[in-house]
Amino acid sequence: MAAVSPVESLQEEATCPLCLEYFTDPVTLECGHNLCRACIAQCWEGPDTAASCPQCRETVQQGNLRPNRQLANVVEIAKRLSFQAAKAAGGGGVCGEHQEALKLFCEEDQTPICVVCDRSRAHRTHTVVPIQEAAQEYKEKIQAHLKTLREEREKLLGLKVTGEKRSQEYLKQTETERQKIVSEFQQLRQLLEEQEQLLLAQLDKEIVKIQNENISKLSEGISHLSELISEMEGKCQKPASEFLQDVRSTLSRCEKGKFQQPEEIPPELEEQVSDFSQKTIVLMETLRKFKDVPPAELERKRSAPIGTEANVTLDPDTAHPELVLSEGGKSVSWGDTRQDLPDNPERFDTERWVLGCEGFTAGRHCWEVEVGDGRYWAVGVARESVRRKGGISRSPERGIWAVEQWWGGQFRALTSPVTPLPRRRAPSRIRVCLDCDRGLVTFIDAGDEAPIFTFLPGSVPGGRIRPWLGVGPGSRLRLCP
Repeated sequence: MAAVSPVESLQEEATCPLCLEYFTDPVTLECGHNLCRACIAQCWEGPDTAASCPQCRETVQQGNLRPNRQLANVVEIAKRLSFQAAKAAGGGGVCGEHQEALKLFCEEDQTPICVVCDRSRAHRTHTVVPIQEAAQEYKEKIQAHLKTLREEREKLLGLKVTGEKRSQEYLKQTETERQKIVSEFQQLRQLLEEQEQLLLAQLDKEIVKIQNENISKLSEGISHLSELISEMEGKCQKPASEFLQDVRSTLSRCEKGKFQQPEEIPPELEEQVSDFSQKTIVLMETLRKFKDVPPAELERKRSAPIGTEANVTLDPDTAHPELVLSEGGKSVSWGDTRQDLPDNPERFDTERWVLGCEGFTAGRHCWEVEVGDGRYWAVGVARESVRRKGGISRSPERGIWAVEQWWGGQFRALTSPVTPLPRRRAPSRIRVCLDCDRGLVTFIDAGDEAPIFTFLPGSVPGGRIRPWLGVGPGSRLRLCP
C-alpha cells in the first residue's frame, strides 16, 4: 500500500469527522474529540443538558465546549499546503479564495467554483452543475467546432493543391507560348537575313549588268569613231581634186559621226538604285513597327483570335423597355419614354441591356460594334443564363465579360474589380473576338487594330454565350456589317 504523504495526513487531521470537510470554528469536547461548532449543534438538540460525543458516545456536558484555536490555525495551514501542492502539480483544481477543491461549474459566470463559492452570495442564485458534467458538455461543443475547422482546413488544402496544379498548367502553357515566340522570331530573323542577301545580290547583279551594257556602248562608239577618224585621215592625204569630190557627204558623215558622251550614271542605273531604295525603306518601316511595339502587345497581336465573322442581330425580347431597336435589329439607342412591352422572362427589366439573337458554344467568332461618341456604353458577351430581373452586377462572376465607357470618360474592363484601360483616343468601333474553345474574349480597336483588353484563356466558361450591349443616355450602338 502506498505511503500517505505528510500533506494528506495533515489534511486528514484538519477534517471534521461529521461533515468530512475542513474544520469550521472547531471546538473540543470533554472527551477530547474535536468537531465543527455547527456540526455538534446539529447533533445536540434540546436544553443545555448532558449529551454524548458523536464519535466515542461518551457523555459530556453541552456547556463545556472549548474553542480550539490551535486546530483552527492548523486547518488554515492545511488549506494553504493543499493549494500549493495542487498548483505545483500543474492543476487549477483548488479555489484560490477558499482553498477548496473546484468540484462545481457556474453556468452564468462560465467558471469552475468550489462548494463554498456555491453557497456565497455571488453564486447563490446561479445555475451550478458538477464540473465533470460541464467538462463533458463543453468538450462536445469543442469537438463540433473542431470538426468544422478540420473541414475548412481540408477545403483550403484542396484549394491550395488545385491552385498549385493550375499554376503548373499555366507555366506549361507559358513555356509553350515562349517556345512559339522564340521559334517565330528565329524564322523572322532567318527571313530578314535571306531578304538581305537577296537584295544585296540583286543590287550587285543589276549594277554590274547596267555598267557592262554602258561599257559595251562606249566600246562600240570608240570603235566607230576610230574607223571614221582613220577614213578622214586617209581622205586628207589625197590630191585636192580627189579630196574635194563628194566633200559635202564627207562633212555630213563627220557631223553624224559625232558620238554623244554618256552620262556618268546611266538613267537605268539610277532607276534601279531608286527601286532598291524604296524596297529598303519599306523593309525598314516594317522592322521599325516591330521595334516600336512592346513584346507583350506584339504577342497579343500575334495570338489575337481570328474567327468567323458573325452576322449578329439584337434580340427584341431581351431589350429593356427604354431601349429602341432599329428594324432588322442592327442598332439600339436609349429612348425618351418607357415602351409598353410584355414583361416576358427573357427581358431585362432594370438594367438597360440587350442580348444578341445568336448564341455560340464552340469555335471562334468576331463582330464589330460602332459605339460613336456616347457618354456611356458597354460592349461584350454574356452567358445565356445571365439574370434578367432586378439590379445585376456587371462582372464575370455574374456572367458578363465586357469593356465600357463609364461616366466622366472612364474607359475600363469589367473585371473584379474593374481594370482602367489606357488609350490614345476614344475608340469609335470595337471588334469583339470570342474563342469558345479556349474560353477567352478579346476586344480590339477596329480603327487601328490595337488590342484593348483580353479576358485570359479559361475566363469564359463553357455554355451558350451571346453578344451583349449596354446603352446609356444619348448613346447609340450599331452592329457593323
